[in-house]
Amino acid sequence: MGLKFTKQGPPKIEDPSLHNQMINYLTKNFIRNLVSKQRRRMLIAGYDLDMSYITDRVLAMSFPAQRMRAMYRNPLWQVKSVLDMRHYDHYKIYNLCIEESYDPDNFYGRVEAYPFDDNHVPSLEMIKAFCESVDSWLSSDPKNIAVIHCMAGKGRTGLMVSAYLTYCGMSADEALQLYADRRTTNNEGVSIPSQRRYVAYWDSLLSNSVPRGTGNGPTKVNLPQPCGRELRRIRLYDTINIDTIFFVISELHEIPNEVYRPPVEAYRGCCRQIKKGYQRNNSPRYYISILEGDKDGNQSETEEPRIVVQMDTESPAIYQKSCLDHYFDKPIQVTGDVRLTFYEKMIGGRLFYCCFNTAFIRNSLLQLPIQELDKVGKKGTSICGPDFCLELLFGPANAGYSSSSISNDEYSNDDSL
Repeated sequence: MGLKFTKQGPPKIEDPSLHNQMINYLTKNFIRNLVSKQRRRMLIAGYDLDMSYITDRVLAMSFPAQRMRAMYRNPLWQVKSVLDMRHYDHYKIYNLCIEESYDPDNFYGRVEAYPFDDNHVPSLEMIKAFCESVDSWLSSDPKNIAVIHCMAGKGRTGLMVSAYLTYCGMSADEALQLYADRRTTNNEGVSIPSQRRYVAYWDSLLSNSVPRGTGNGPTKVNLPQPCGRELRRIRLYDTINIDTIFFVISELHEIPNEVYRPPVEAYRGCCRQIKKGYQRNNSPRYYISILEGDKDGNQSETEEPRIVVQMDTESPAIYQKSCLDHYFDKPIQVTGDVRLTFYEKMIGGRLFYCCFNTAFIRNSLLQLPIQELDKVGKKGTSICGPDFCLELLFGPANAGYSSSSISNDEYSNDDSL
């Protein structure tokens, strides 16, 4: 009997209220506050929750968690209790997480998922679908509210909340600032530069949309047509303490009947130091993306793009400070939402990355200083001089003209100019 008694496991907790009390005891006023950092919290009905009203009808929060994760995130049962108490039968939840989910029945089935990667950006198509869904829900009843969350309830949540606020008439800067004020105590809401960039993309599309109807947002938002660009060169200006940097180019890949678009690798390579004495015969030229039309406004498919003089980024500027460069002997085609990640080593050691959409590249050139790159940690900062800049050079965007037809005389096969 004694032997059997010692082999028995611990008794199961049958009473869920006891389990809840244990979680509250372990987490109240310490672990959750530590995890939420500078995000604003709400004290309501005896619960301390990581959530904030951005407007009277838009609520941002961290993930409604269960089991052990509830020790440091919003416990799902507490979120449900508060929402039922304040907005019973008038709330819908929007889950932006790709890494975690829960049973929609916990919230009466009123859950929609718009998942994309943490610290990254969604497609423009997803932003449009999200804004239209929120607008439809809020327009259906003046009592309805939208509850939006990712995992921490900050970056991805802030991007989509700000996108909806611009959909309702705010500028991108106004929306991002309002979110920062209402969601954080240190006025740092959406801190990932690429996420802020996509709010600006969305704002520029809304400025050309069909005027508003009876709802909160415009009646129609025209997304840009897929714009394929040929990437010709990657260059990093003013680098220090490093002579090679590896990179991976990925595109968000559309999967039929799936909302999530995973990144698919398109190319990987290495940027090497430019050596003096290997200057190309003719400096590379930048090309206007849009051709001049004829008198009827029609574009010619055979006319070559007009040449734009490059300003201060070529020789002798490249020899004043150390620069790393990769020239594509055969330009690669990128379309839509692109992610470019740089590594100290090909496996591990990420330095920084950026995300952009090819439809918003102007004059075939994209230049990003260190302040516009994502997740630049100590290692990334250590290889960037005071004038550091990432530069991407593209060929023309014209459908009837391929930059591969440009004479190769102005380019050599080395990694210099």
